[in-house]
Amino acid sequence: MGYSAGDANQITRDYLDSILIEERLIGTDIPDISFRLFGEKFSTPIMTPAFGHIGLYGEGRPTGLVEYSRAAYEINAVNWLGMTENDIYDTIAETKARTIRIIKPYLDRDKIFAQMKYAEGKNALALGIDIDHTVSSQGTYDKVLGEDMMCQSQKMIQEYVEATHLPFIIKGVLSVKDAALCAEAGVKGIVVSHYHGRLPFAVPPLMVLPDICSELKGTGIKIFVDCHIDTGFDAFKALALGADAVCVGRAIIPEMQKNGVEGVKKYLTQMSEELAMAMAFTNISSLNYMDRTVLWSKMTGKRI
Repeated sequence: MGYSAGDANQITRDYLDSILIEERLIGTDIPDISFRLFGEKFSTPIMTPAFGHIGLYGEGRPTGLVEYSRAAYEINAVNWLGMTENDIYDTIAETKARTIRIIKPYLDRDKIFAQMKYAEGKNALALGIDIDHTVSSQGTYDKVLGEDMMCQSQKMIQEYVEATHLPFIIKGVLSVKDAALCAEAGVKGIVVSHYHGRLPFAVPPLMVLPDICSELKGTGIKIFVDCHIDTGFDAFKALALGADAVCVGRAIIPEMQKNGVEGVKKYLTQMSEELAMAMAFTNISSLNYMDRTVLWSKMTGKRI
């Protein structure tokens, strides 16, 4: 794949690969990678992505959205869903996957509140809004699939928080400043993300993650990470740096295209096994004891 000099995806991949792992094997044991989120227990902190525009990958098959949601249900992983209309959300709810619905920052705020209400009625695990698509590549307010988007203020975010009994999440936080504003607005979670490099030269999520974690310490806000979390070792690095869980992204698409539900299950299971391996090699018994001191920077030769 060819990348330009300012491609945030390549910058992110390079940064992830520059983080090295120190072995600590004496006294280690088989780790427990289960975790709890919003009062429920899941088998892995590796979650599906918040995709919204995936169609059919084969005749007689359901949409890719349904396939990866079924996979999440079958392996007891948290499921995420991006931009969809309510009729599509119905098909996801029918999979019984515990789903977090992320809504686009529509100019039509009535649509945002209506989609929130609909997901509540379908027993969503949590709700959220995607602030990544506020601005277009032309520097104007974005338009996605013909729908106008708009800036989301702190006051607007607080109104979403107050309008639902479900945990509310902001996706697209990439600074301490935005993290602090989210905390003040009362959100229960953030996704540290640059949405697959929409902004050239965007800081890698794991580079800013420690500062965000420090800012939100003691708030109880859940911190998730995406962008090039392609392997269980990527997930391990994010978790060691303070994330509560991670979303895999486009890396699952080839397996999903080829093998549907079973392909996604295979990919997520392999990532979970890699995570367990990294934890066992660093003497970390559970996600409650993740330790950033096992991480080293290849660039500086020092601990991160």
